[in-house]
Amino acid sequence: MSIKPVVAPSSADVFKGDIFQGKVLFCTGGGSGICKAMTEAIMRHGANATIVGRKLDRLTEAAIGLSQATGQTCVAARADVRQPQQLKEAVAMTIERFGRIDFVICGAAGNFLASIDGMSENAFRTVVEIDTLGTFNTVKATLPYVRASRGSYIHVSSTLHYKGTPYQAHVSAAKAGVDAFSAVLALEEGPKGVRSNVIAPGAIADTEGMSRLSNQMSRSINSPLPYPLGRAGEVQDVASAAVFLFSHAASYITGQVLAVDGGYEHVRASQLPYPEAVLDPESIKQMVRGKL
Repeated sequence: MSIKPVVAPSSADVFKGDIFQGKVLFCTGGGSGICKAMTEAIMRHGANATIVGRKLDRLTEAAIGLSQATGQTCVAARADVRQPQQLKEAVAMTIERFGRIDFVICGAAGNFLASIDGMSENAFRTVVEIDTLGTFNTVKATLPYVRASRGSYIHVSSTLHYKGTPYQAHVSAAKAGVDAFSAVLALEEGPKGVRSNVIAPGAIADTEGMSRLSNQMSRSINSPLPYPLGRAGEVQDVASAAVFLFSHAASYITGQVLAVDGGYEHVRASQLPYPEAVLDPESIKQMVRGKL
């Protein structure tokens, strides 16, 4: 007998609508995908927000949409997380507009599929700079204000580095660094009232990251068979986890990594199940372009 999987609930079905009233979120990578969904969820519970990224036009459009959808205020700030001064300016704009920062989501990330042999030194360095160094830069720019509000950090990682994942060496290394950094941040800043945790999404449907994978991988993800909970993840699953970790319900949780993957990590052999014999270099290029 098959059991119909439960659809991802909205955080509004679980938490009161005003639990973040008067709070302010600062989110890198908040213009799209998982980070945009997390921002919307936090705003729906009363917070205002600044979303940060490199493309101001897309950010501005997203900020307008988030404000209209939630009834709160979202502003866009252009900044490259690899550039500390740009982040400081985005933080200063946030403080001028809202007067405080309570929550920070370090979500800016880069990814593409490439074998170690086929990856340039610059490509590897770029992902590490965006993910790991970008997280450090974001924390450095926001920490005085998060200390003042006794606030909380969420760093967006992945489950790729828990087991070897082909064509993801750069991301695996970068995200492992993010996990380790968050743990140290939790230890150092805990006495000052600051919490730091990691959300590690598994395969989340209808995101830019998943659109880069092949039809074969998409068929695997959309099948109920690989998932103990019977379905692929949705952005709302990650958003609800963020609401929980920022809420008072998680006030004694810090230095942790929360995998939001429906239990898939416990059954997968590899999140990209392609042996080298199957994928030739041209196939990999087509995967990157989204043509397979």
